[in-house]
Order: sequence, then structure tokens, then C-alpha cells
Amino acid sequence: MLIYEIPGRSTIKVENVVLDYNGTIAVDGRIIDGVRELLLKLKDYVNIYILTADTYGTVERECSGLDVKVLTFPKENAGASKRDIVRKLDGSKTLCVGNGYNDIPMFQESILSIAVIEGEGASGKLLSHADIVVRSILEGLGIILNGGKMKATLRN
Repeated sequence: MLIYEIPGRSTIKVENVVLDYNGTIAVDGRIIDGVRELLLKLKDYVNIYILTADTYGTVERECSGLDVKVLTFPKENAGASKRDIVRKLDGSKTLCVGNGYNDIPMFQESILSIAVIEGEGASGKLLSHADIVVRSILEGLGIILNGGKMKATLRN
């Protein structure tokens, strides 16, 4: 579990991290360099879930050896599928990371959310639903792993 003490706000306890796949931790179906190493560190603290419609058919191969849960869903109604997964995990204990318009419902369901602007860009509408916006997934994972950075960004 990750525990964030945020000045002027309540303590946030995170048991699950949900990551969108394409556009967030992967570009063109391939995991971004450096992400694997950070996910291996992160899994010591939380349960990691990778959500995808697997557009490129690469997620199983790309995520092999990570010991994370990969959950796929139909391409239609992706936002509702992601929201339902976060709801089942208990959104009050779940941090979500994504880049797309279809990530809005899971962001609304989660205790914390990070929007990532990577090689595929990010939905402008998603940004207004995010607690934190980062320039890369490496920055986002770094903030998740560093309570000081989380505190600095979210303090009241």
C-alpha cells in the first residue's frame, strides 16, 4: 500500500494502480522504455492493473514477466468498461493513470488520477478530471513512487 500525507487534505491510501495501456504506458502497442523497471518497483507496494482493448494485439507479449493483471475489454463502451473495473476494485483505494477521453469515467471513480501526455497526446477533456498532469509516464510513475513529489503537487 502507498500512503500519501497531503498537507491541508486527508491521508490518501492506495492499494491499486490502474494504468491504461495504449497512449499511456505504451505507444503504438509497445511499452515505453523505462516503464517496465518502474512497474517492477511499484508492484512491491500495490496491485497493478493494465486495462486495454488491445488494439495492436501486443499487450500479453509486452507485459510478460511483469506480474501485473492485464484486463481487456471490448472496443465499444471502453469508458464504461474501465469505470466498472475501477468500481469493482474500490475506487476509494485506486489511483488511475490514462491519456484518453475514455479514461474520464475511471478518473471520476478513483481516489487519485494522473493524466499523461505521451507520444499519442492526451484528451483535453481528460485534463480537467485529473488530479495531476504529467509530460510522460516516467514522470507519472516517479510521482506515484515518491510521496514527497505527490505531497508537493497536491498540498492545499
